Order: sequence, then C-alpha cells, then structure tokens
Amino acid sequence: MREYFVFRIARVREVDNAVRPRAVRSTAMKESKVMRNRFLSVAVATMAVGALALAGCGSDDGGSDAGSGGTAAKKVGVILPDAATSPRWEANDRPLLKAAFDGAGITANIQNADGDKAKFGTLCDSMINEGVSVLLIVNLDSDSGSACLKKAQGAGIKTIDYDRLTLGGEASYYVSFDNVQVGKLMGEGLTKCLTDAGKTKANIVQINGDPTDNNAALFKQGYVEALKPKVDSGDYTIVGDQTGKWDATVAGTAFEQLYTQAGGKVDGVVSANDTMAQGIIARLTANGLNGKVPVTGQDASKEGLQAILSGNQCMTVYKAIKKEADTASKLAIALINGQTPGSDLVNGSVKDTVLNKDVPSALATPQAIFKDSVKDVIADGFWKASDICTGQYAALCTSAGVQ
Repeated sequence: MREYFVFRIARVREVDNAVRPRAVRSTAMKESKVMRNRFLSVAVATMAVGALALAGCGSDDGGSDAGSGGTAAKKVGVILPDAATSPRWEANDRPLLKAAFDGAGITANIQNADGDKAKFGTLCDSMINEGVSVLLIVNLDSDSGSACLKKAQGAGIKTIDYDRLTLGGEASYYVSFDNVQVGKLMGEGLTKCLTDAGKTKANIVQINGDPTDNNAALFKQGYVEALKPKVDSGDYTIVGDQTGKWDATVAGTAFEQLYTQAGGKVDGVVSANDTMAQGIIARLTANGLNGKVPVTGQDASKEGLQAILSGNQCMTVYKAIKKEADTASKLAIALINGQTPGSDLVNGSVKDTVLNKDVPSALATPQAIFKDSVKDVIADGFWKASDICTGQYAALCTSAGVQ
C-alpha cells in the first residue's frame, strides 16, 4: 500500500515538471514534498490501525481457545450472593469453582453481588452481554433471580441454580444439598443435646433464615418435622418463631425479644445457621446462659466449630461444599461442551412450587456435627486444624481429637 502511494506521488511530480515553468515548479515541489509527507503519514497510520483491528478480532475469536482454530472462548458466569450471610461464598465456593474451571480450560467470570439486588441485575446483564455459555447463580431472592435466569434463557444460555433454588426461574439444573434433611438434622440435633442434658421438657425458640431464601423454608420444614413428635406430645413448646435474616445482629435482637417475652424460660434454640448462632450465643452469654441453653447451627463455619468445642453451640450441619462446587462445575463444563449430564451428576429433582415443575437436581448429603465429630470436618479438608485450634481452642481441639 505504501509503495502505491509513493508511485502515485512520483507520477504526479513528473507530469507537473513537464508542464510548469521552473519557478512555479520549484514552489510546487516544496508544496508537493509537504503533501507527500502528510499523505504517507496518514497512510501508514491507517495501515497500523487496520493491523491492530485485525489483531483485536483474532483475540476475541480465540479467547482461551486460541490454539483450537480460532473458536469462541468457552465462558461461564458465576454470581455469588454476598460475603456476610456466610463466609463460605468467598472462602470456599469462589476458589473451588475457579480452580475447577481453570483446570478445564474454561474462562470463569466469578462476581459477588454483595447483597445488592441492583448489582446482582447489573452483573447478570453484563455476563449475558459478554456471551457466557452457562450462567450459575446463587440468588438473593426468587424475584430478582428469576428475572436474571429468564434473560439468560432468552439469550440461549444454560442456567444453573447453585445452593438456592430460584422459584419461578425455571433453571436448567439445580445443585445443592437435601435442604429438608439439613433442617431435620438441626431438629434432631437439638433433641439430642436436650436429652443429653437430661431435659425431657423444653421451651424452644426457632430463629429462621431469611424468608426471601427458599432454602430457609426448606430448613424450617425439616426441623419442624423433626420436632413435631415432641411438640405434639407436649414435651416441647415452641415459645418463639422469628426470622434472623442470616444476620448475627438481627438474630441476636430477635432472640432477645423472644427470650424476654418468654420470661427467660428458654431451654433450647434452633438457629438456622452458624452466623445467626453467634448473635444468639452473645445474648445468652450476657444472661449467663451460654453453654446451658443448647443452640444449633449450619455451615460448619470456623466460629461455629469453635463454639461447639467450647460448649456454647451444641451442633452444626456440615455441607461438604467441595462436593457441591465439584458437582456444579462438572455440570457447567458438560453443558458448555454440548453434553447432556448423566445420572452420575443429576441424581434427583426438586419441586419449583411456583411453576409446579420438577427441576433436575444434583443433591449432596449433609452431616450433623457435634463436639466429637468436629474432627471429621478437618479430616475432610474443609478447614485445617490450624484454622480452628488457635489460642484458647488449642487444648479443646486436643481433647476432641482434632489434629
């Protein structure tokens, strides 16, 4: 291209020299030289921009698969809910999912909505626009989650509900635990703790999860079913039933109010997760009742396990997040590669009560954890002993067999 422009300028100068007087030609030559330099500069710049544009197109087409003939990159979008309701999302789920996708050569865009529905929607739109093949979400509530899933499905994107089912969202698949069973383990765990303490009669307070979270309803279904025989017989009385919204402060305040209403006569507490249990235990401690009133939990958080070792919390429910994340990533990878997941991944279904449809599901089995089984969580690699057995907990770990 540059040679062509040089040739044309030279040709114009030959003609110009042949027909113009010398004085005119001298002035024209100077002007021509300036114009030629400007013309060449523009031409070179144009060619450079064209080359960059071509290079950019090659990068977009190739992505992480640039060596496979320029095919489009394989992408998955992941939206986590927050970093406050449970430490698991950033401490466990993010690194586990990222490692799995990286290992499979999948480009993963993993973002956290920080409990903000508007941000959740923005992240959803952004991932759809960037062309992910699969969108995996943990919803903040079913309304905003459903809006996101429907947009993705309208764009031809496969969708996965992770840990929480989005009612009305019609996700392609759901990956979680048997959450009714999680609740049953909490109800059975509280009964065991009360029985071990020699209490056959008990006033029970239930501090539930956020009502916008479908899992909270499933957990409650489980522990209500587990406690029903004792309640029906009159051995147990439910003296309080309130949401703690997955928040330690909210849960502590709710418990304090119910404790006051019951005249301080509370014998046991069903707390739907470890985060809320911390707020409840703080209020029990202020009343000199920590370790005397058993409290349940869920998530096997660091603080929850330490509270169990110290006797302030009677049990938690361990959900092997590594297995959940592994299943979700394998499912997403299969979908990205155009495969239909088999029964080794999809082992059941869960009813979407809004659409009255069964959602194909991959469900893992939860485990109840008491003081003598804290070591099981460590052995499974969910936490290291050095994470739990710090300071005052070192001796408690030794006595509980945690290594």
